[in-house]
Amino acid sequence: MLEAVQGGAMTIRELRFESEVAAPRARVFDFFSDASNLVPLTPPWVRVEWMGKRQPTMRAGLEVAYRVRLRGISFRWRGTITVWDPPNRFVDVQRRGPYRFWEHEHRFEETARGTRVVDDVRYAVWGGGWVDRWMVRPELERMFRYRQEVLPRLLGIAGA
Repeated sequence: MLEAVQGGAMTIRELRFESEVAAPRARVFDFFSDASNLVPLTPPWVRVEWMGKRQPTMRAGLEVAYRVRLRGISFRWRGTITVWDPPNRFVDVQRRGPYRFWEHEHRFEETARGTRVVDDVRYAVWGGGWVDRWMVRPELERMFRYRQEVLPRLLGIAGA
């Protein structure tokens, strides 16, 4: 799903990715709460390195810093966890990085089969619609599809 919202001098775009895993919500939330799991959730064509000696313990107000390498370009990302509501949701916001604006809400909803994982991403890019349409959006969709594919295996769900 993509929606463009005019926000001042920049266009905020919205993407939603949903998947369902056969695991209890608390277990899925705990997995996402462990900052070290960002690396296996990230596709192999994107490298993520934490800045600092260890991965932080997630909480509201936490500032995170890591380096991302994509298509041969390396950049630093600094963000803040602005909402922390276990086991329901958390939100991270980019403070410094490649996007003009980035806000990512991670939601975890109980279902009859287990847990629905919902990623709502609001973002704005430098370069506008052309850059988003041909470079950024396809890469985000590819990255989140990868995450949806590997999550059951990373959670140790049988048959995944």
